[in-house]
Amino acid sequence: MTGHVLPRGGASWWGLIPFAVATAVAALIGGLGVAGTAGEYQSLEQPPWAPPSWLFGPVWTILYAMIAVAGWLVWRRAGWTPALNAYAAQLAVNAAWTPIFFGFGRYGLALVDIVVLWVLIGATIYLFRPVSRTAAWLLVPYWAWVTFAAALNAAIWHAN
Repeated sequence: MTGHVLPRGGASWWGLIPFAVATAVAALIGGLGVAGTAGEYQSLEQPPWAPPSWLFGPVWTILYAMIAVAGWLVWRRAGWTPALNAYAAQLAVNAAWTPIFFGFGRYGLALVDIVVLWVLIGATIYLFRPVSRTAAWLLVPYWAWVTFAAALNAAIWHAN
C-alpha cells in the first residue's frame, strides 16, 4: 500500500486487525522457532543476569500487543507512510531472529539481526513520533527489551 490510505471514519477499530495479525505472525514464527527449546536455552552458558525461559512468553505477549496498537495508531492518523514501512521492516527482522538463534544456532548472525532490529525500532520510533507520540512511546518498552536481548545475545555468543 502506498499513499495516505485512511480507514473510513479515521478511527475504526477494525483497522487494528491487520496490525494484530502482522504481529501475531511475527510472534508465531518466533514461537515455532522456540518450541521445545527451553532445554536448549537452559543448556547454554549464560550470564548470571539471564532471565528464566518462562519469562520470555509473557514479556513478548505484552510487547506484541503494544507493537500492534502503535502501528494501528499511526495508520489511522496518517495512512500508510514511510513510518509504517520501517514498522513492517522491524517486524520482519524481529521474526527472523528466533529461527537464526535457535533454529540454526547461529548466535553471531542472530546478534547482527538483533542489532539491525534495534536500529529499525529506533527509526520507527523516530518516524512515529511526529504522527503519534503515543505510538512512539508504545514502542519504547520494546526497544528497551531488545536492547537487553541484544546484550544477552552477545553474552551467549561470547560464552558459547
